[in-house]
Amino acid sequence: MIKLRSKMFYRCSSKLGSGGGGASGGGGGAASHVGGGEIKWELRPGGMLVQKRESNENSSGEVMITIRVSTVSKWHDISVQPTSTFGELKILLSILTNLEPQEQRILFKGKEREDNEHLHMIGVRDKDKVLMLEDPAIKERKLLGLTRTRGIGSSYCTISV
Repeated sequence: MIKLRSKMFYRCSSKLGSGGGGASGGGGGAASHVGGGEIKWELRPGGMLVQKRESNENSSGEVMITIRVSTVSKWHDISVQPTSTFGELKILLSILTNLEPQEQRILFKGKEREDNEHLHMIGVRDKDKVLMLEDPAIKERKLLGLTRTRGIGSSYCTISV
């Protein structure tokens, strides 16, 4: 259903300039000319078409954000692209912390995040804090494995009659 506006209201409030439709650019083009300016569009990973933001880009053309990852005893500042996933962040953390990505649990805004979720889709921005914890089940298995290999509690002895 289309809402029609009066011509006077259209001319006063619209930034689109003169035209008959109200929406311009369609979905096909990467840019549309509106009122002398040019609007650039980008397709987000979720499939949404949005207006491209102007940002400060470095010389290689890639925007990097710095994330502070806090563990129980330390913190690390890591620079990644905002379109990276939490799985890629876990791989970088495995180099720094010597924990495999399967052993890590990443928390952002109080929720555990999946490996395939993108940082920018969740809302991670520059200088945000992310919490990394070791998976308690894997930690317990490691401790049980260590006690078994040490031979603690072994009650094996041979009796000859």
